[in-house]
Amino acid sequence: MSIIIKDLVKRYNNKLVLDYFNLQMQEEEILGLLGSDGSGKSTVIGCLLGLLAYDKGEVTIFGQELDKKSLEYRRRIGIVPQNITIFDGLTIYENVDFFCAMYIKNKAERQKCVKEALMDCDLERVSGMYPKNLDLGTLRRVNFACGISHKPKLLILDEATLGADAVSRENILLNIRKRNADKTTVFYASKNMEELAGLCDRIAIMDKGKVIITATVEELKTFISVGEKVIIEVFRLSSKEEEELSKLRGIMFTNYTGNELVIKSEKGINNLANILHYLENHKIPFGKVYSEVPVLKEAFWEITGREL
Repeated sequence: MSIIIKDLVKRYNNKLVLDYFNLQMQEEEILGLLGSDGSGKSTVIGCLLGLLAYDKGEVTIFGQELDKKSLEYRRRIGIVPQNITIFDGLTIYENVDFFCAMYIKNKAERQKCVKEALMDCDLERVSGMYPKNLDLGTLRRVNFACGISHKPKLLILDEATLGADAVSRENILLNIRKRNADKTTVFYASKNMEELAGLCDRIAIMDKGKVIITATVEELKTFISVGEKVIIEVFRLSSKEEEELSKLRGIMFTNYTGNELVIKSEKGINNLANILHYLENHKIPFGKVYSEVPVLKEAFWEITGREL
């Protein structure tokens, strides 16, 4: 096991943040920790890294308790925090080199690692620039490069792509997969469920300070009770017609607001053709049509009873 957390309890004053939190992570897997803001994800990471003292419980990484004094132990762990933690007075190259130097003292080895991190994160052309001159997406990639430059065996990420543009986000996700392919274990805390779904081997859903369930994406989808969601631009629909639509086979929910008709069907039932057939037969004018399959946000709602 790379990470074992057993019965972790953490309070801030009288507020219970982690409520007997339990989690086990296999070596070389990508495990996502999914939870809404304030659920305790960042607190879990703080406890893992020894940055926060906890009231009760056990935390082991690579089979031993965190040893903040051991350089070799700390070198095996990389952290990409939610807040961008780089220095405004240093260039991008100097920032990555600074964080790499915390773990790798040999200058030649460090130079090679820094150059590789800059290249992987597509930062070579901005390596001589200062952070104030760069956009948020680029700064996210710099933040990531600082966390991976020393080639850790365990990479811990907290909302690593928050606010990033699509290109920077894809670069970071690609690098996570690349490191995992090189046998790096990845622990990724985020509220972006679709991002985790496309990346992780398993996802642990966290709510109210504890893990509710840990499962693969396919296993989580079995919790979804709704099926296809159809959204249609409808220019005229009477209350009687909406009621008749709601009585079509397998339809669970209809709502017509403004010019938007939303219809949800039962799990395993596709009603798009029936709905369009009804609109055409009743000469109801409509425009754009969208059909959505269930996504993990439905599973999160089913399991926790709340929206992300």
